[in-house]
Amino acid sequence: MADKASVKKVVLAYSGGLDTSVILKWLQTTYNCEVVTFTADLGQGEELEPARKKAELLGIKPDNIFVEDLREEFVRDYVFPMFRANTVYEGQYLLGTSIARPLIAKRQIDILRATGADAVSHGATGKGNDQVRFELSYYALEPDVTVIAPWREWDLTSRTKLIEFAEQHQIPIAKDKRGEAPFSVDANLLHSSSEGKVLEDPSLPAPEDVHMRTISPEDAPDQPTLISISFEKGDAVAIDGEPLSPATILTRLNALGKANGVGRLDLVENRFVGMKSRGVYETPGGTILLAAHRAIESITLDRGAAHLKDELMPRYAELIYNGFWFSPEREMLQAAIDLSQKDVSGVVRLKLYKGNVIVTGRESPNSLYDQELVTFEDGAVAYDHRDAAGFIKLNALRLRTLGARRRRAEG
Repeated sequence: MADKASVKKVVLAYSGGLDTSVILKWLQTTYNCEVVTFTADLGQGEELEPARKKAELLGIKPDNIFVEDLREEFVRDYVFPMFRANTVYEGQYLLGTSIARPLIAKRQIDILRATGADAVSHGATGKGNDQVRFELSYYALEPDVTVIAPWREWDLTSRTKLIEFAEQHQIPIAKDKRGEAPFSVDANLLHSSSEGKVLEDPSLPAPEDVHMRTISPEDAPDQPTLISISFEKGDAVAIDGEPLSPATILTRLNALGKANGVGRLDLVENRFVGMKSRGVYETPGGTILLAAHRAIESITLDRGAAHLKDELMPRYAELIYNGFWFSPEREMLQAAIDLSQKDVSGVVRLKLYKGNVIVTGRESPNSLYDQELVTFEDGAVAYDHRDAAGFIKLNALRLRTLGARRRRAEG
């Protein structure tokens, strides 16, 4: 627990929900401090003005309430750099929750400096990854900052106790929030994730009402949707030839993915804190974007560069998942990844159909694909079939040597 006497003003990551509203009042009563609230619009699809009004109702001065639209910054400076690496954690997860935390933490530190606050606080629990992600980011950006993590300090260990605290301190609670939620949800422009409660048994299928960002593939149209995505230096810049901003591109892809049942994932993952957890993720636009980016890379990246990127990617994904976005090793990897993208420009055509993303074509002014080299027809001048014999013999030399030794040993 932080030294209560030293904490005068705290910047709280605030959603306006039950948990963070209780945290707001708990900070005021426990630390006897001033609270600054920060609410970020990352495309979660909720109206944010109620959070502002609720903060005012709980006694927060208007100058200490920050509500910011960060959707463009989120996609441009966090999501797109991550997708340049084709990043997936443990082979499947597109890191929708993980990539949002460093931006929220960064803005909290910015606001701390602007308001003269001396501490930051978040609503992440003591069992999850988010506490690590938030706090590693805080310390990377402001090494001596005081961090208050209520879930590791207070005794409000159940929803009943949270509601009792809220009622005791006249914190408004919506009627639909009084009952136990069937599962917890985190959402932003990249994805939605659901976990806990009815999802905790990984042997059971997720109820259909868990899915909020996609229709069921079975209910998707019987006719495919055809689209094209244009890339410049590894980033998507247009859909069907129409130039769009980063956040607008992801929003448009989300709608296309939703309508075609694209982007569902039911995953048991390894948390950084040591336990396994089951999550149900929906990343419709990101799933389309990943397939398209790999397709444009397939004709523009040299084999050595492409294979090296694939080797580096799991390490890069692990750094993001574990909360090391602001670490020097992530920045080093990012520099290498970004350099690889200088010629990754062109257009990819895709077919979206009942949960599938199917690449149907790709073209680029920087293409390394040479039809004359790969054709089975006569006439190729850059490749002599007879050269393959020496190539194979040189590569087989060590295998032949090992085979000869094995034969001698067998007598």
